[in-house]
Amino acid sequence: MPESESREMYLKSIYELANGEALVPVSLLANRMGISPVSATEMVKRLEEHNLITHTLYKGVALTDTGLQRALTVVRRQRLWGRFLADHLKIRWSQVYEISCRLEHATGADVTEALANFLGNPTICPHGHPIPDENGKIAHQAAMPLNQVDFEEEVEVVRINQPELILCAHLEEKGIFPGTKLIVIDEAPYNGPFTLLLGNQEITLGREISGRVMVHPVK
Repeated sequence: MPESESREMYLKSIYELANGEALVPVSLLANRMGISPVSATEMVKRLEEHNLITHTLYKGVALTDTGLQRALTVVRRQRLWGRFLADHLKIRWSQVYEISCRLEHATGADVTEALANFLGNPTICPHGHPIPDENGKIAHQAAMPLNQVDFEEEVEVVRINQPELILCAHLEEKGIFPGTKLIVIDEAPYNGPFTLLLGNQEITLGREISGRVMVHPVK
């Protein structure tokens, strides 16, 4: 893999894993990238040398302003491709993220903006995340994890965090997408799965997966 592509993947992964937190542990980054902590640490050193991240020993990494702008450029490409794949090629929702991640590295600035214009400059990707504009500005979305919702409160799914194939295939099977309305009606003992009401149907969803489903109350 070219060094530039590898850097892009790291920066985007740090951005996605941060999710509003200050620091991303290197072990978590390594797990996301599917590599050893030693390999992740080596790349972290190189990214720090290029002023793309800061690394606080034993705590984690954070993007610098330069690193954040680079990450948002990659995120824009990926989320625009996601819209194209879902809306025009009718690729299954669960597969869109993985395919768009492969396309993001082969897309230059001119093609990115041509794609945005073709799509009508969408603002939300198929998994509910805001799409950065061409200047790297991105809208803030207020949302909370489904596993923190009070019982009997109706909520609407806003976005899916880190929407990898296995996670999205599971949610797709359950019928959970951005825009889906849910009510948490029960929780099994010892941090067991939640029972949710989706329309007239009761479904179950594990606690960890529920933590990746971001929701807001239905007004």
